[in-house]
Amino acid sequence: MGNIVNRVFDSSGPEGKVRGTPQQIIDKYNQLARDAQLGNDRVAMENFQQHAEHYLRMLSEAQKEQEARREQQDRERQQNQQNNQHNNNNQQRRDDDRGGDQPQPQQAQQPGEGEQPDIGEGPGLVETPEAAAPAPKPRRSRKPKAEPAPESGGDAPSEAAE
Repeated sequence: MGNIVNRVFDSSGPEGKVRGTPQQIIDKYNQLARDAQLGNDRVAMENFQQHAEHYLRMLSEAQKEQEARREQQDRERQQNQQNNQHNNNNQQRRDDDRGGDQPQPQQAQQPGEGEQPDIGEGPGLVETPEAAAPAPKPRRSRKPKAEPAPESGGDAPSEAAE
């Protein structure tokens, strides 16, 4: 339906065109209805009230749609925050599991090129999308397993598949 709340309409009423947003048109038709009532013109008053009601219904419907979109966006935002929190908790568990029962000493390292410094979470800091996404794990190089010594001379040792 678009953004009807702020859209400008040209309404062709009984006394000519009325131009404005739906709320402005409603106000104008209500004023014309009051003027017709003061002039004892009940037919014109009813006509203006019907025109005002038409725009009131349009405005009401548009506001309901906007509220529904806002609620949907809030639900999606909340779901994304829960997913990010869940992912961060899983990452923390994996980090804890990797360390075992022995606490690993933390080494002060300077961030390398392309890495973000870990500034932690403290009061007054705002979570950014970059901070919310878990950092990729560095790949560890595997050491080839030691091969058993060949038993008797005929076969050459096979290379370990990586």
